[in-house]
Amino acid sequence: MIKKYAIADYTTAEEIKNVRKELNMTQKEFAKFIGSSKPTVERWECSDKKISGPIILLLKMLKEYPEMSEKLMIPPKQLPIRMWYMYKNEKCTLIDVDDAKRVVQIKNYTDRIMFRAFGTNVEPTYDDYLVFLEDRCFPRTRDRLKLVLDDLGIPFYDPFLIVEKTKGKMAEDDFWIDIER
Repeated sequence: MIKKYAIADYTTAEEIKNVRKELNMTQKEFAKFIGSSKPTVERWECSDKKISGPIILLLKMLKEYPEMSEKLMIPPKQLPIRMWYMYKNEKCTLIDVDDAKRVVQIKNYTDRIMFRAFGTNVEPTYDDYLVFLEDRCFPRTRDRLKLVLDDLGIPFYDPFLIVEKTKGKMAEDDFWIDIER
């Protein structure tokens, strides 16, 4: 649990370093966690000046709601494929997949059920994942399917390849999929 720090409109190098260490993160991991760069974290932790900016809000949040750090943490990638189910610029669900072993692991980053990749299902099967992928692309029965696949440079109907090319964007839909490589 993170100690409660007295944070005003500024923070100090010591406070940032203490929070990072209590989260058991390296500077690189902490930088990724807060959406910053490692050099920025290094500079903060070596500074003898008062530090201001968005980091103050994050430290206040962690002070007030220490359990949020666990919820916000991105687990290390352990399976070959990692994708993010997104709503506009908001990360909704992290999906890790191993096609060879037919394994799927997810972590939801929203409490809004309708924004989650698998809704209320928190332990989707590989078959659930395949249905999800196919739902994020045009149907197999689409008229002139071969022409659409040719336009995308895809030799045959494969939902993963289609999602990779189209980001799983559907007409008039703000949801999409970001596949990490």
